[in-house]
Amino acid sequence: MTAQSALRLLAVAVLTCVSIPSTCAVHGQIPAPPPADLAPLPDDPATIMAVVGQSPILWGDIQPKVDGRIQQVLKEQNLKLPPEQLAPARMNLARGALTQAIQTKMMSESFLLEQVGTQAASKRREVSEMMTSRARQMFFENELEGLKEKYGTEDLTELDAKLRETGTSLRARQREFTDMMLGHMYMRSKIEKDPTVTIAEINASYQQDIDTYRHPAKARWEQLSVLFANHSSREEVRKLIIEIGREVHFNEGWKETARKKSEEPFAADGGQHDWTSKGSLASKPIEEQVFSIPLNRMSEIIEDEQGLHIIRVQERKEAGVTPLAEVQEDIREQIKKEKVAASQTKMMQEMRKKVPVWSIYPDDVPGAKPLRPTSTATRPASDSDFR
Repeated sequence: MTAQSALRLLAVAVLTCVSIPSTCAVHGQIPAPPPADLAPLPDDPATIMAVVGQSPILWGDIQPKVDGRIQQVLKEQNLKLPPEQLAPARMNLARGALTQAIQTKMMSESFLLEQVGTQAASKRREVSEMMTSRARQMFFENELEGLKEKYGTEDLTELDAKLRETGTSLRARQREFTDMMLGHMYMRSKIEKDPTVTIAEINASYQQDIDTYRHPAKARWEQLSVLFANHSSREEVRKLIIEIGREVHFNEGWKETARKKSEEPFAADGGQHDWTSKGSLASKPIEEQVFSIPLNRMSEIIEDEQGLHIIRVQERKEAGVTPLAEVQEDIREQIKKEKVAASQTKMMQEMRKKVPVWSIYPDDVPGAKPLRPTSTATRPASDSDFR
């Protein structure tokens, strides 16, 4: 495989969600290809990539996922590429992972803010510690058991080692689980998964989109054909179509005869033409007969530019409008989806107002402010760093 092909594979790989958070399916978007002047990825795992409210996100929080995903793709495809060729894919994966981490953290921060309101910072710490303790307990009671089963071990040290091979760790999974749990609690308080839809709303939607429920007449039929292009004269074509018609009428069934002697494109299928809308047939003489002759009776010989044909219409439906009763459940589900989407949009707007975000890639998160990369290893981050 060439380097170009390998890079294309990696380009596909970066379109996959990097982490566990289910919020990526709702809000997470893989950023566009990196511009040339984008800040490079750091080397120090302690570098702060973003600050969400009062919580920093470090390069070390997302870097293992990024490199783990790249190594997974390279291993699966048996590829070896130099770092400079992997750099664009690594950058895109990092930006996608950071965006997901920010969005998950925004929801957990929003949840904590709702619990403490305008109370003192000590109250926030108290609530945060309480919720973190509860999440840790749930992690060990539920998530951890699933991880042990998945990786086939009861030993936590061995489990951690296996997780690190996939670009994460036991500690990282616990942190993610805590943020996810708080985020999901916030989502549940803001988004109704099964919103009520009234009959009036369904009817209004039906009337508004009534044209989408209109349908033309349609029919399904079977056909026998002899084509002018396959024979030396029209007389020969007429003689053959008469013989085929008689054979169907007096001896063999339609499908068997069509497979053996018919010359139209559907002959291999026994001459069976599935539901077709009026106005869509290339042959107007055939269409005229399809939508006029009595059902289940052989037609007279039909001539068009291609040849001679005999048809038999099996079923026909007149033009009309699909009744509301037949589509109301589909409309109900669509309105539910629209209501949930509207709730999600409103939730995100509220979060952006309540939870400030600073990021080294601010263009990837609406409303985020630029952040100057700072390492927690050098000095604690202060509020001035984020403004």
